[in-house]
Amino acid sequence: MSLLIVGTVAFDAVETPHGKVDRMLGGAATYAAVAASYFTPVRIVSVVGDDFSPREHAIFRGRPIDVSGIERVNGRTFFWSGRYSQDMNDRVTVETQLNVLAGFDPKLPDHFRDSRFVFLANIQPSLQFRVLQQLNIKPKLVALDTMNYWIEGALPELHAVLRRVDVLLINDSEARQLSGRYNLVDAAARIRVMGPQAVVIKRGEHGAILFAGKTTFSAPAMPLKLVRDPTGAGDSFAGGFMGSLTASGRINDASLRRAMIYGSVMGSFAVEHFGLSRLRRLTKKQIGARARQFRHLTHFEL
Repeated sequence: MSLLIVGTVAFDAVETPHGKVDRMLGGAATYAAVAASYFTPVRIVSVVGDDFSPREHAIFRGRPIDVSGIERVNGRTFFWSGRYSQDMNDRVTVETQLNVLAGFDPKLPDHFRDSRFVFLANIQPSLQFRVLQQLNIKPKLVALDTMNYWIEGALPELHAVLRRVDVLLINDSEARQLSGRYNLVDAAARIRVMGPQAVVIKRGEHGAILFAGKTTFSAPAMPLKLVRDPTGAGDSFAGGFMGSLTASGRINDASLRRAMIYGSVMGSFAVEHFGLSRLRRLTKKQIGARARQFRHLTHFEL
């Protein structure tokens, strides 16, 4: 079973207290696809410009990632640059260049239209909605990520697509903004009325919380000696979360809890180095070992 991921493939420039990179491969769909590919085959839909060379394309090569949905057009690839605070909990966007993303109209190849598991990474809600309209079947699970920019500027479109998704992945400040509630339990309950059956609230260095049915499950963040670059951590979490669910083929309490841990595992690897440099060189053995670390981290007896 394959996971369909729709979102951005980009170039990033990042400055953190541990260094600076002027141009590196990034984008929500890139991080999510690479993370998910350790668990399940991936189908990716995005757009890049003619500056996206075979060297960058190599990130997908040798992995079970079908790139036939990546459209190449004239122009430059989407670019984002940002600077992180000393504690890396806050960041400032220095520059955003939409470039070819400004005219992006996602088109699913025919063999993508039967996808049973779908992750709509962070792009315009109207484009996320358009993707769902192109599917030939009702997916088993649709998950969506969004951000404050769309909550502020495209709320009606966001509400429309939320009515058609099963899981919303969102960070804590955006959950409060979308719901109008400060308490995260209240915020998740309010968001679930909007459509999603489950809400995953990402809390950075404090882990993530799942609200689904009568289940509340908190996954911690892995204590790391050094965090070099938080860029892509949330998208890597989403890739691990959705990759695990797609691989299991089941949506129940146990599979959701396991997906939360594997999401945390992939997010923890992503932050250890700049960009995708750590994520792209993992082995399944390393992923399994870190998942066991999470088990020991949270296990206790009464």
